[in-house]
Amino acid sequence: MAKRVVGVDFGHRAIRAVEVDNPVGTSGRVVRSAEVTVPDTAIVDGEVREVHTVASALKRLWSTGGFKTKRVVLGMGNSRVLARDLTVPSMPLDQIRETLPFQAQDLLPVPSAGAILDFYPISHGMGENGAVVNGLLIAALKDVVLANVSAVRTAGLETVGVDLIPFSLTRLLADSGGRETVGYIDVGATTTSVTIATGGVPQFVRIIPAGGEDVTRALVERAEFTHEQAERAKVVLGIPLGPVEADQRAVADIIVTEAGQLLTGLRNTLNYFVSSRGTAISRVVVTGGGAQLRGFVNALSEMTQLPAQVADPASDTRMTVALSLAKGSTAA
Repeated sequence: MAKRVVGVDFGHRAIRAVEVDNPVGTSGRVVRSAEVTVPDTAIVDGEVREVHTVASALKRLWSTGGFKTKRVVLGMGNSRVLARDLTVPSMPLDQIRETLPFQAQDLLPVPSAGAILDFYPISHGMGENGAVVNGLLIAALKDVVLANVSAVRTAGLETVGVDLIPFSLTRLLADSGGRETVGYIDVGATTTSVTIATGGVPQFVRIIPAGGEDVTRALVERAEFTHEQAERAKVVLGIPLGPVEADQRAVADIIVTEAGQLLTGLRNTLNYFVSSRGTAISRVVVTGGGAQLRGFVNALSEMTQLPAQVADPASDTRMTVALSLAKGSTAA
């Protein structure tokens, strides 16, 4: 029988999981999924802060979802993860990984010993001293990864893989059959990732420390809403596409101002890729709960002058990350 794996996403106020049968290749089949809530303090920006609280939630998640395997693939994709261009001398991938602490030190904000490093090869070329490999350096703070893995282990589960969420989402969403360059944007509660891929191969990754929760927080602080009222305002009003009633203008202004900062950051990120690589982006695909803010995708398309669409392969945007982690697993 084919092995199964569960993709687990430590999200904002919730843990989500999707079990996939035979995850390698295109034959992966979703078996079951589930979600449980956690206290605000247990997971902050994707980082486990209360290991035992999260472990208890994972046990509850397994009981609620009826998952049949303890094999877990964890996602990492918060602002404590860095992705940067890196060109290294051509050599086997295992050897490249061994040299990363020396190759990458100048690119890291922390000593390389405090980070978990990986290299994602993109293309081969020739440099001044011979053949080279162009790719992306991926660095995650070791303490953050180990805390998340510790919560899984404490729950009696086994971490068989840790994946960069922008990569896993791209594998799930991208069409690898052509050479189209597409921007994949995942708008979470507190972080937003931008992955630009050509023919399904990631060329560029940036993680922006902003998301949908910033709009909610601004409404709570400046409009004196409760959290529930703020979330309702985002759904009902959102970014207005036309005139707004007088009694809603103040709220609309807060939403537009806060969301506008994220939209500006996204436009600048996409423009930076185009100007630095000389490669045009044909369209943008948006995922994540934050993308459900009414009018957000229209505003993004208008600001970037690119066609933008919402992708929802899981029929539930909240589960998309967990699904992408499970389906992208090579640990089976």
